[in-house]
This record gives sequence, structure tokens and C-alpha cells, in this order.
Amino acid sequence: MRSILIVDDDVTFALMLATWLGRKGFGTATAATLEAARRRLEESACDLVLTDMRLPDGDGTDLLEWLAGRGMTLPVIVMTGYAEIGNAVRCMKLGAKDYISKPVRPEELLQKIGEATLPKGEEPAGGAPRSEMPRKETPRRSGASERTAEGAADYIEGRSDAARRVYEHVRLVAPTQMSVLIEGASGTGKEHVARLIHEQSRRAGRPFVAVDCGAIPRELAASEFFGHVKGSFTGALTDKRGAFEEADGGTLFLDEVGNLAYDTQVQLLRALQERRVRPVGGTREIPIDIRVVSATNERLTEAIARGSFRADLYHRLNEFTLRMPELRDTPDDIRLYADFFLDRANRELGKRLVGFDEEAVAVLRRYAWPGNIRQLKNVVMYATLLAEGDYVTCAELPAEIAGEAGSSTLLRDPLLEEQRIRRALEAAGGNKSQAAKALGIDRKTLYNKLRLYDIE
Repeated sequence: MRSILIVDDDVTFALMLATWLGRKGFGTATAATLEAARRRLEESACDLVLTDMRLPDGDGTDLLEWLAGRGMTLPVIVMTGYAEIGNAVRCMKLGAKDYISKPVRPEELLQKIGEATLPKGEEPAGGAPRSEMPRKETPRRSGASERTAEGAADYIEGRSDAARRVYEHVRLVAPTQMSVLIEGASGTGKEHVARLIHEQSRRAGRPFVAVDCGAIPRELAASEFFGHVKGSFTGALTDKRGAFEEADGGTLFLDEVGNLAYDTQVQLLRALQERRVRPVGGTREIPIDIRVVSATNERLTEAIARGSFRADLYHRLNEFTLRMPELRDTPDDIRLYADFFLDRANRELGKRLVGFDEEAVAVLRRYAWPGNIRQLKNVVMYATLLAEGDYVTCAELPAEIAGEAGSSTLLRDPLLEEQRIRRALEAAGGNKSQAAKALGIDRKTLYNKLRLYDIE
């Protein structure tokens, strides 16, 4: 039986975690302070240490340094909040095996424990084999539809009043059967919220099917939504299940629903009213049981006034409305989101950046973020790729965001200038137009610089 020492001053949480791990077949012990953890480790051996980042008499780095000083090579997993991801990365540089974000998801923790303690190929004691542990599944695509079992862990809840209000409303409406309309600008996380509604509903174990309404050709809309039978039209080589049937028992997410053609809206309304669909070319109707969550980046009431959206469909879709705040309206959340995306970028790019320097943080807070959270995510990934030190600086931020803080460094130091140009070209995959835009210069200037530094 493998043993785990849990170090956390939240005694209730530590006891709960110890009980859960005990049921999974692990031996457990707890310590509420750094000093108590040291005594426990000196008195008895264990196979893994699971420690909170912040303790009453120190933190995770102190424990790691203490272990290293005594030649102890125990695997350590650090528990931390997203606002402290920089500290967690620092812990990994000191020898921590991994870190996990609070609130801790038990299944994710079990997987990390398995990865930290088990020899390659061995299965976790008392738990599911590795192949059965929760994982993200590769999305399956059909036309404009995305049918996926991917979780909603791609974003973090903001702490601003506006963000808290959204997630409180999610928790209220998710257990109901109400149709939900999510309004918000592009990049504000509408699909993330739709997934949360599904995952917190009674339909969580059933499919979540996302359809990009703006990407459906008008002539294929009926097939995309309701399916078709073989031979019903040119190109229908096999039978196909539509999005409604794929989502049966679960949630159908209609992204950018305002882009639907008027005649498609009529078909959609009929299907929602009758809860039955007929595939194109078919002779029988198929009963469906779905919950509809829709999203739009425009006010549909204005589209109704223009005559481009049906009022009866609007009322069918809009039993409850959620309005997503824009990132520029929640500046206190920017650092939180940036740290979260840095964590993801570190993992995807195999880097261990600690965080953002003070000037970069100030620049991120000042920027208007027209692309909202999605744009911030892309910017952090871009900057992480370019960064060579421990911190993201203004030099790695795209020029349109860093402004003078970033672009001025391009022209002062020839060595730095050449390095930035080479990194920008690499990040842009050799696309000179994109590289020039990222550097804040025009193509002609970039070509001159390429000749100057003999860059192919």
C-alpha cells in the first residue's frame, strides 16, 4: 500500500482528502504545519507528499529545500490557486513532481498521484487503470457541428463582481430544464459557460453537441440539424444523424444562432415545438429529448426589429438570459486569467516560466482587449513561446498590445533586435506579414532588417 503525507492547515479539507484517498487504497497521514511535516517525514517514510503552497510557518518551497538538503527524493505534488501559479512553477524548478490547482478535482489528483509514483506501465492501486482515468477526448467533427465530451476546465472563473454574477446564475439555471440564451462579444467564453450549464445539469452524462450556426451553408442546414437518408440529395452517400439526434438526452448548443437563415429558423422552431425531427428524405419522425443553450454576439431584439430573426424562435430560446462581461470591464481578472493561460502554455510548450514582470502586468491591464479572453489566451501562448527568461516581459508581447513599452526595445539593441525578429518569424511559421505585425513594423522595414541581419 502506497502512503501519502497530506500537508495542509485546512484540517477539514485534509481529513476529507485523506478519507477519499484511503478509499482508493492509499495509506495517509496529515500535517497542518511545515514543522509537523518535517517531524512526520523524519519519523516515518512515505511514498509521496501532497502539500499546500501556503502554510502557517512557511510554504512549499521551504519544504522542497528541506527535502533536498537531506537527500530525500520523495515525489512532491503542490496544491495551489491559479493566482499563485508562478510559485508552483518555482516549486517544480526546486524538484516538485507536479502541481494541482485548487479547488482540487479528486479524479485529476488521482491521475497525478499515479503519474508521480507508479513505474511505467503499472496501474494505480485501488483505482482505475490509467486507460480509464478521466481525459479529454478528441472532438469529432461533422460539417459545422462539434460533438465532444471535452470538459469545461479550459477556463477559470473570474473573481470580479460581474464574473461572479455570471457563474452564480449558471449554478442557478443549470439544474433546470430552461432554455438559456448567452449574450456576449466574441471571445468572452460563451461556449465555456454553455458547457458548464451542461456539466452542472441532470443531463451531464449525456452528449453535449455544439453547432456553429454561422458556418452552416443554407442548403445543408436541414441535413446538419436533422440528418438525412442515403440518396436524398447529391452527395448523400450514406445515412447521417443530425445534431438534434446526436444530442438526444443531452444539450444542443447553438453558437451564433443569430446567423441562421430565416427559413432554417422556421424549421428549427418546428422541431423545438414538436420535439420530433424528420431526416431529409426520410419518411419517419424521430422523437428527441434535448435542452437547448444558444449564444449570440449581437442583441437578437435588434435583429427581430430588422426582420432578420423570428420573435417566436427568440422566445423559445430565451427562457433565461446570461450576459457575458467583456474583459476590459473586469480588469482585476486579467492577471488571474493570464496566470491560468501561462500554466497551460507552459505545459503545451514544455516551458517553465514563472510569471509576468510588473511592466508586462501593467500593460496587460491597460489594454482594451477587443478579442476578450480568447485574445488574451492567444497572446499568452505567443509570449510564452518567445520568452527565454523566467518571466514574460513587454519584449515578448505583440506590438499592438505592448505599444511603446515593447516596440521601443526592438530598435535600440541590435543583438536583441535580431533575436526578436528570429523568434517572431519562428512563432509566425515563417509568415513575414504576421511577423511584421507582431513586431509592430511594416513589411518593407522587416525585409530591410532581414537583409541587414542576413536572415533567410
